[in-house]
Amino acid sequence: MGVEVVDSINGAAKVACIVPTYNGREDLIRLTQSLKSQSQKFDFIVVDSSSRDGTAEVAAAHGATVFSIPTAEFNHGATRQRMIDNNPGYDFYVFLTQDAYLEDQYALENIIRPFANKEVGAVCGRQLPHLDASVLSMHARKFNYPDTSEVKSLKTADKSGMKAAFMSNSFSAYRGEAIKAVGGFPAHVILSEDMYVAAKMLLKGWKIAYEGSARCRHSHNYTLLQEFKRYFDIGVFHAREEWIRKEVGGAGKEGLRYVINELKFLGMKKIHLWPISIVRNGLKLIAFRISRFEKYMSPSIKRRLSMHHRYWDDRFAR
Repeated sequence: MGVEVVDSINGAAKVACIVPTYNGREDLIRLTQSLKSQSQKFDFIVVDSSSRDGTAEVAAAHGATVFSIPTAEFNHGATRQRMIDNNPGYDFYVFLTQDAYLEDQYALENIIRPFANKEVGAVCGRQLPHLDASVLSMHARKFNYPDTSEVKSLKTADKSGMKAAFMSNSFSAYRGEAIKAVGGFPAHVILSEDMYVAAKMLLKGWKIAYEGSARCRHSHNYTLLQEFKRYFDIGVFHAREEWIRKEVGGAGKEGLRYVINELKFLGMKKIHLWPISIVRNGLKLIAFRISRFEKYMSPSIKRRLSMHHRYWDDRFAR
């Protein structure tokens, strides 16, 4: 399949920008302000999980079509797919999280630009750290989101391994046709529904793009406990979806490369942060390894170890 240019990219593409929200009024105000200046035309859709702080009202006041769902029904994958099913006919679906915002007026235009190649099924945008980001959070964004763009396929996975399916639900875009071809977002995963879909696309012959010019601000200053819980959940995902490692590729020595790169990023001027960096990354590894045994744990223990604790007692967990 050769490279074909989609005429609708140049202004006439039907683009839906979808944002799941929950008690994020102030964050959503910041996001909507960044959406107002975008050069790309789009329809603004918010799916709100019964917020109690006026989030849904803010969304409606800024021109969004608002869908409200019970808090207990929210699921990372199922809710996103529900919005696609409820809003068919778009060429591209852009997903943002409420705590992100677009860095410049061309962010949406740039994230759909790689779709000019009809082989591209999904695009991951670049994330810059929030202005109040910690040094370690700044490094995480620098390491995972470079300024250079790239298009990956199953053939290139021999070199990049699991990174070929790297995506983020905080700023990503999907071709409607490609989402449908892989059966949509999954309802059963605890997180990383974006990587799941990207891996499925790779196996179906689609390509995955990373677009360095499509920039948003998004980062977290996690505590050590929050970091541990997040990596427990990441480990659960990879343990349950082992087909990704087998079919697309593993992480190789990416973890070690990250640690070394972080220490270099801190340098001698911030050597006082080396111990916390080593401890933090050690906790990530421990959490990831522990998660491999989650099938032997009781739901109550898993809820204590998990960041997404509600997953373990709702109808989506399997």
